[in-house]
Amino acid sequence: MEVRPMAPADMDDLIQIWLDASKEAHHFVPAEYWESRQAEMRNVYLPMSETYLIEDAGGIQGFVSMVENDLAALFVNTGQQNQGYGKALLHCAMNLRDVLKLRVYEKNQRAFRFYIKNGFEVLDVSVDSDTGQKEQVLIWSSNK
Repeated sequence: MEVRPMAPADMDDLIQIWLDASKEAHHFVPAEYWESRQAEMRNVYLPMSETYLIEDAGGIQGFVSMVENDLAALFVNTGQQNQGYGKALLHCAMNLRDVLKLRVYEKNQRAFRFYIKNGFEVLDVSVDSDTGQKEQVLIWSSNK
């Protein structure tokens, strides 16, 4: 397992991981919503983010993206979850920041539990204006 910065040649793999994992984890949001966001991920969100990916002999297995102190994305290949890739990516982000903030859909309890288990705390509750879904706003600080 190796964590490294994203290179332009990685873009297609990261978009596919994001799309597949988003559809699976956010099954309560229509799949068409995620499909319609691919161009934004490719042309706006990933280019503006500090992104690291994790790969092994089987290829790229996931990635984490940050914009300043916001943990904007953490996605792992759907067939490779629960094998330590997400934790390794999260620890990469934690080693690069003193504070991390993120939003997780309330209905995505698996992700919510993952972040709480790794030291995040609930800061606030909001509603995603694009999907109408409730979100938990979580925060982590190295100064606890």
